[in-house]
Amino acid sequence: MWFRSVMLGLMAVSAATAAETGTEFAQRVAGLTREAREAAVVTAVRNGHVPSWWRRFVEVKLGEAVISVSPDYVCIGTEDDYWFAPLTPAAAQAVADELGCVLPTRKMVEAIWRAAPLKLEPVPIMPSKAMTTVPVFSQHTMMVREQRDGARVAYPFGTLVAGHKKDVVITPRLETTPDRVAIYGWQRKDGAVIQPLYLGHAATWADYSHGVRLVKRAMTVGGVATTVAAVLADAGKSALLSDEGLITTARYAQRVAAEKTEEIDFEGGVRCVVNSPGKIDPTKPTRLVLYAGPGGNTIEQTIGRRVGPKDDGPFDIQHIGAQTRWLRARLSDVTLVVAYLQTEQKSFVLWKRAHPDHPARVVAMVAALREKFPGAKLVLTGHSAGGSFTFSYLDGVEKIPDDVERIALLDSNYAYDAAFGHGAKLAAWLAATDEHRLVVLAYQDYVALLDGKTFVSEPGGTWGRSQAMLRDLGEHMNFTRTEAAGLQTHVARGGRVEFFLKENPEKAVLHTRQVELNGFIHAMLAGTERQGQGYVYLGARAYGEWISPP
Repeated sequence: MWFRSVMLGLMAVSAATAAETGTEFAQRVAGLTREAREAAVVTAVRNGHVPSWWRRFVEVKLGEAVISVSPDYVCIGTEDDYWFAPLTPAAAQAVADELGCVLPTRKMVEAIWRAAPLKLEPVPIMPSKAMTTVPVFSQHTMMVREQRDGARVAYPFGTLVAGHKKDVVITPRLETTPDRVAIYGWQRKDGAVIQPLYLGHAATWADYSHGVRLVKRAMTVGGVATTVAAVLADAGKSALLSDEGLITTARYAQRVAAEKTEEIDFEGGVRCVVNSPGKIDPTKPTRLVLYAGPGGNTIEQTIGRRVGPKDDGPFDIQHIGAQTRWLRARLSDVTLVVAYLQTEQKSFVLWKRAHPDHPARVVAMVAALREKFPGAKLVLTGHSAGGSFTFSYLDGVEKIPDDVERIALLDSNYAYDAAFGHGAKLAAWLAATDEHRLVVLAYQDYVALLDGKTFVSEPGGTWGRSQAMLRDLGEHMNFTRTEAAGLQTHVARGGRVEFFLKENPEKAVLHTRQVELNGFIHAMLAGTERQGQGYVYLGARAYGEWISPP
């Protein structure tokens, strides 16, 4: 996955940027704020603007555990002219997330140092107010590079090297001091550690001596595939990677950015809560997501939060709020706004029955929300009965407008009906421009059992409706089908149309699980170069640290 994302990034950058040396990068970011500088580092790594030898991760053994680590600390530039990038823990975590990695523990740092064929002697610089600035970062980079170049013949680039930086590490102590950065290491050649484990600096601190070593999430124990996070959280295995006991959260918690909300009541009993970033950058394009909630749920339950002792509703099953925050942290080039929609019946299906003029009402709601964010690109989406909102909109327009950028149906295409022109309208919209994308998530629901009984018919459930959509759209485009781990993927239009259909031999009810297990993230990123980066659809929650407290 990392190599795929790097290659995609390399295709995206210009020839000028691709040729930028570490020295030139340092000069370019020297006058920026810390936040802007670190954002430039994250972008550079995302685009593959790192030495090719740095990408070749090296295996390190800790007993029966085998981890894969970067051969050196995060650096930007070319093969011979690279610049070490000290980062605050939030930025270091962002880089790790981009590449499917984690930060090391103290025990991992020691194992990496022992395994490194090349051990460099630490070269401290006298402490000063300038030690957190780019000129001192560059000074230390040149000091380390002089050492490294002197050993290049015996130890070519790509050889595992250690000793020249303090590591930004994870530790269970961060659970009680989340506003700190943990650092450890800077071993001398005799193994003596200059920097014991230290959490005295605020999480906004990064000086020239800090390095970011990455460890791939995927690892093995006794030859069996697992993840670093799973091992650290396992009472029987954590000692393989940690000398501090269990680490249940193997990452730095993200700081939730400020948000603002506005509530709107539409005529006919439809409530809307618009959630947007606390600060909106007018230079960035806006993506307005219209999310219609599932039957039986309030907007607050759809947004989600950690469950408190007094909660008796389903607040811990969808987490669209946390998934949105995850997306905002990674889609730094766009302003992501989500408008949540809920009817007084808590079901758009029941609401439609009460309002025969529902197509016109929905079109009016969309127009009103458009006016609040002029020029925004629209995403129509929702879960379960919320799909009826999308299809009511299709019923109310002669053709889908070009500013509707994406339609994503999260197990919510029950209302699809070719007789109403849905297939033809979708096909025409997809043919209009390469900017339009359709994503459908569904599962084999007609075999699922609830209290020992099936609850939807084969043609009437989302599996059947998806098959109908595939047949109808197949008259306008060619689909390619693949299958892995029981997940059928049907792709057309160069990836702009994707159906993800989960088979269900266990006959389980996966209706909400599809959303909870990164479904909204996947629906927003499918068909782009960011698909699958930092998350796995139907895998473990990728957004856990973004969930709001009770």
